[in-house]
Amino acid sequence: MAGAVVRHYLTTRFMDSETTKCKISYSLHSHTRSPYSLPLFHNKYETRRVVALMNGCEGDPKPPVGSIETRTLTAVPSPSKAMERLNVAIRELKCNPPPLTSGILRLQVPIEEQIEAIEWLHAQHDNLPRCFFSGRRSRANGNGSNLLMDIGNGNGDTSFTHNLVGAAGVGSAVFFQQLHPFSYHDWRSIKRFLSAKCPLIRAYGAIRFDATANISPEWKAFGSFYFMVPQVEFDELEGSSMLAITIAWDNAFSWTWDEAIHSLETTMQQIASVVVKLKKESSGESILNKTHVPNKTHWDLAVKKALQEINTSSSQLVKVVLARSSRILTATNIDPIAWLACLQVEGEDAYQFCLQPPNGPAFVGNTPERLFHRKWLSISSEALAATRARGESSDLDLQIEHDLLSSPKDHLEFTVVRENIQNKLEASFLPISQFVNLLSVCDRVVVEPKKTVRKLRRIQHLYAQLSGNLRREDDENEQLAVFEILSSLHPTPAVCGLPREAARLFISETEMFDRGMYAGPVGWFGGGESEFAVGIRSALVEKDSGALVYAGTGIVEGSNPSSEWDELELKTSQCTKLLQLEVPKQAKVENLEIIY
Repeated sequence: MAGAVVRHYLTTRFMDSETTKCKISYSLHSHTRSPYSLPLFHNKYETRRVVALMNGCEGDPKPPVGSIETRTLTAVPSPSKAMERLNVAIRELKCNPPPLTSGILRLQVPIEEQIEAIEWLHAQHDNLPRCFFSGRRSRANGNGSNLLMDIGNGNGDTSFTHNLVGAAGVGSAVFFQQLHPFSYHDWRSIKRFLSAKCPLIRAYGAIRFDATANISPEWKAFGSFYFMVPQVEFDELEGSSMLAITIAWDNAFSWTWDEAIHSLETTMQQIASVVVKLKKESSGESILNKTHVPNKTHWDLAVKKALQEINTSSSQLVKVVLARSSRILTATNIDPIAWLACLQVEGEDAYQFCLQPPNGPAFVGNTPERLFHRKWLSISSEALAATRARGESSDLDLQIEHDLLSSPKDHLEFTVVRENIQNKLEASFLPISQFVNLLSVCDRVVVEPKKTVRKLRRIQHLYAQLSGNLRREDDENEQLAVFEILSSLHPTPAVCGLPREAARLFISETEMFDRGMYAGPVGWFGGGESEFAVGIRSALVEKDSGALVYAGTGIVEGSNPSSEWDELELKTSQCTKLLQLEVPKQAKVENLEIIY
């Protein structure tokens, strides 16, 4: 199917006179710009060649792929040795192609040293597409959260077990993207390339907050959703690392084995094997300009309008989350990966992510909020709502915590979120096709703790954790459960409101910008496991165009426009203060420590 192959015009330019290594950039399609969209930056470089990519959503998701396999090669001491090993393996694969018309194959090389995935990704410069996802790190032990992985040969024979701390990827073995809302058909298209026997073959990506809203120019490259299985992936493990390549092909998509191998070789030629330690320090630059949409005047009007609707006896609206987009311009380009590395310092016990399609800006974030984590039949989610700043002293911090716990307004905002998520996990869903029977998602949902305070570096929230076990009737119902969990939980009242549809309509009529992937699900699908965070505390970064920084706040009875504006300032501070003279802005490379 020819429509499954998307071609992007690839341009190259020499960036470093010492290494003469090519960076890759992609020409952007020209669009009519809205008043609130990022100005589009067009690179003017000579077009050298055309690269094709396979869109896995364009074919029939029912036929299984011919083979899903992971092969683990011998461990090596460094990334450069891993590159050598993988290049030899690619040459061997070219001489011995598989006798199958479709499949996906991952070759992985363990590295005996733990290297940060974000540092590896930063070394790859502007190679696109790219992705990054880091699980939350526990304060108690510093480990990755819920990312325990058995690493073996994809046949159930595992050689060792490690915590996966973070993963970074460049290039796409297969990507998944459409303009229509994410559907069960699209989920099955992704699922056919995944297997529980190959847990590290994953599709990383994000989904729009509101797929029914018009897509503004700055978000065009993402579509309604965008997922990618990386061609080259670097996994940071607890105590070690891993470099992997993935090849996906399907003759039915007009994407053959030979084309997939050639595309991988092209990507591998751009991969840097030297990784430099990043010193996450401020570069001393300040923000040149900052503008908000809406501004303070229009924000006050929007909040008052929401409160009037909430207090109207005939209205169903209980809560609505209103957001703000802040355009940030600095003296030099913002490096999204260096910025994200700095956010990791801020983001203890939070998810960090980056997603950048081949012809678009980078969507980066540092979110504390989990949408759901599913491993086999276990499912967990969280309620996170209501916000206060951290205190400058222990006594003041405890006083603020007590105020948060005792506030009726914050209790209402939090309870709405917690009870809605619990109801969604316990709900029964009607069949969506003749092949799927009535499905109750969870046998039982446990809420523990029911209400406590979760403290982050700059802010604190009311918090509850929810967990349960999925019902398993057959493979079809298990697949449906994953899709239904995602589609039913998103958007939660923490980022949209209650009732959901009434709040969504109010947002679409009131907000003057496109949220895009902000506040949408961001994470990954795997064979027997999936994890998604909520894409808050996030920004859209484009070269020569600065960044759009997003934040939102819940409006309920008792909300005050000025207090809610202050909350927006507090939430965006973790991003904006990393661009100012405070701690740290860009990851500054000094006293280079090179990892060979």
